[in-house]
Amino acid sequence: MHKAKAHRQARKAALEATIEQQRVDLLVAAEQWRSSAHRLDAGWQALRRYRSPALAAGALLLWAVARRPGAARRLGRRALLTALAARRLRRWLPRSP
Repeated sequence: MHKAKAHRQARKAALEATIEQQRVDLLVAAEQWRSSAHRLDAGWQALRRYRSPALAAGALLLWAVARRPGAARRLGRRALLTALAARRLRRWLPRSP
């Protein structure tokens, strides 16, 4: 009878030690997660700061495009051609060391 009780107590102690180690591991992992996600969270907060101005600018742009779709197409074509020309120039020009 005493052997069974001693065995149960030993098993209980082993399980409690395992649980305690798992808690410590979980706390360490949570801290690592927080520290690695800190930069991401800071970037997200910076984006959220500019949400209202970005929505207002998008609404104004949408309104202007809805009023004059031809002008928006011309502006888009010019922007695309400028970007392509700049990329081609960068390829052609020699890079300085």
